[in-house]
Amino acid sequence: MEWREQGILLSVRRHGEANAIIEVLTRDHGLHAGVVRGGASRRQAPLLQIGAQLDLTWRARIEDHIGSFVAEPVRSRAVPIMADRAALATLQSVAGLLTSCLPERQPIEELHDRTLDLLDALARQPDWPQLYAQWELSLLADLGFGLDLTTCAVTGGTQQLRFVSPKSGRAVSQAGAGDWADRLLPLPLFLLMGGDASADDTRDALRLTGHFLRRWLAPTLSRTTVLDARDQAERAIVAQLVRGAETPDG
Repeated sequence: MEWREQGILLSVRRHGEANAIIEVLTRDHGLHAGVVRGGASRRQAPLLQIGAQLDLTWRARIEDHIGSFVAEPVRSRAVPIMADRAALATLQSVAGLLTSCLPERQPIEELHDRTLDLLDALARQPDWPQLYAQWELSLLADLGFGLDLTTCAVTGGTQQLRFVSPKSGRAVSQAGAGDWADRLLPLPLFLLMGGDASADDTRDALRLTGHFLRRWLAPTLSRTTVLDARDQAERAIVAQLVRGAETPDG
C-alpha cells in the first residue's frame, strides 16, 4: 500500500530512540498517522514542527497498519507564528481539536482547505482571528453539531437575527428575543454575511463557538484538555484584540 500527498503536520511524538509518530491532515486521506524513521534525530526533528506543510509518501504492507512516512518539508509556518502569542496558541488549538475530533483516514476536503487557509493566514493577515472563529463554526457543522442560523426559532422569520439560543443553537431575532435577550448569546453578523468584524464581534463569535464546543463536542471527547487549550487560545486572541483597540490606530 502506498500513496503520496501533501499534508499539514498536527502532532509529533517520539517512538523509540530515533523515530517519531506523526499525525497529518491531508485532503484525500484525511487525518493519517505514520512512523517517520529518524524523525527524532537532530537532522529531522527541527523540520517536524506543528503546522508545517509536508510532502508525504506513506507505505504499509497492508492498509490497516500504521505504516511509515517519508516526509519532506515544503513550508514551515512555525517561524512567523512563534512571534505572535495568540497565533501560536491558535495553531495549538487547531491541531488539538483536529487530532481529537476527526475520524482517522476519512477525507473531509472542505475542512482541510479551510484549515490550510487559516494556517496560512496566521500571523500574516490581520483578520485571522475572525477567520478562526468562522473555522470553529464550520468545524462544529463538519462534526454534526451545526448551528441553525437561518431562521428565528421563535418567529420563523429570517430578518434581524441577532442572538443564538445557548440550548438549541438556533438563531433568534431581535423581535423574538423580547425580555429573554440577556439570556441569549450574541450573533455577530459576519458569521452570517461575511465581511469585516470588529474586535467585539470577534470576541462574541469566539464566545459563541466556545460555548457549543463545550456543550456539544466535549461529551464525545476522550480527553477534554484539548478544550482547555482552545480556551487558552480564545483568551490570547481577546487580549490581543483589546490591546489593538487601545492603540491610537486600533
